Amino acid sequence: MRIQRNHTRLTFRRRRRRSGCLSLAVVIGLIAGLLVMSWSWLEKRLPSLTPASSAGNLVNGALDAFERGDLDNAIAMAREALANDADQVDAVILLSRALVYRSYQDYDRESDRAAALELTTELIQRHPTNQDLRAAHAFALQANRQPAAAADAARRVLEENPDHGLAQVSLALAYAVAGSNEIALRESLQAVREYPNMMDAQRALAISYGDNGNYDGAVRSIENAINLNGRLTPLYFERALYALQLGDVDSATYAYMQVLALDPENVKARLRLCELSSLLREREAAIDYCTAVTERAPNWADGWYQLGREYFLQGNFEAAQTNLHQCSTLQVMQDIPVDERRLECWYLQGQAAEIRGDCPALLATYNEFRAMTLNSDITQTWTYPPEGPPGCTEDASSTSNSEGGS
Repeated sequence: MRIQRNHTRLTFRRRRRRSGCLSLAVVIGLIAGLLVMSWSWLEKRLPSLTPASSAGNLVNGALDAFERGDLDNAIAMAREALANDADQVDAVILLSRALVYRSYQDYDRESDRAAALELTTELIQRHPTNQDLRAAHAFALQANRQPAAAADAARRVLEENPDHGLAQVSLALAYAVAGSNEIALRESLQAVREYPNMMDAQRALAISYGDNGNYDGAVRSIENAINLNGRLTPLYFERALYALQLGDVDSATYAYMQVLALDPENVKARLRLCELSSLLREREAAIDYCTAVTERAPNWADGWYQLGREYFLQGNFEAAQTNLHQCSTLQVMQDIPVDERRLECWYLQGQAAEIRGDCPALLATYNEFRAMTLNSDITQTWTYPPEGPPGCTEDASSTSNSEGGS
């Protein structure tokens, strides 16, 4: 631009300033108009674009969380993705897998396995040909102890795609659940050969080795799985199990401590440490761990049983009786099927009462046990002579008469 020398500098600046203000107003007006038009267009397009984009990002975030062992966040993000798009197959696959693994994480997660199966069952009706979804369905089936259906679902996927890793793993696990241990080992070995960096495959091989009594092989395989995802707490429970089979108490203890390092409030790990401490006759440690279990999970009968048993072994029969009574009461209140109840809560409670000479409590416990198991097909028995428990003959006779001689 050539400056007009016949104008003063001040005049030139004024003209430039006026010209600039006019241009800026025009530009602002144009931009505002474009924004209004663009926003109107976006308002029409966003309802269809936003959910898919958001769901995709959530699935990726859920996958990252799973790889970090953060199952709670993985599940939350996958569920949010499904809330945006109920047909997000990738979200269902990841969610069902995360639910299955979380079901092994603590004492109160068993319902997660049923939720995983419900998810895959529902979506597979809308997407019956999706191989990944069908493999995830097989994985959920075996976790819910339906090995025949799981094997059938996995085989159908492998017939169409012999290289499907999750289907191969699900087939191996289905055979393991069915007790066909040698076939399970063969299938899991094949899965590991084809997918050595697949955590699920290494875990399936560890389970197969363990079921076949090869605990050294099980330890090696589960450690390979841990190397692939070292923050997944269920893997450490399995590591401890195989270590105990080898009598390696230190490694088992370390594995449970790893669970607590990753999940400080984990109740299941505390119960296992209580059991392990009891096995080692570390009585005070056992009491501490089991007390922590009952404090964190007051509605879990197993914690009260283990604490009562530990007191019984220590000779504190009053405390044993109290805690075992809590165990038996919870099982009745929760309407647990008789053949699934921990009947030791009644046996040991009765023995503690007998040792203490507490005849009323002994007879109440004994009669409750008899009434509870009268029409049940269980192998355990608890029978006193016709005259009743030793030292409680008169009480037993009066109780028998009051019950019509039953």
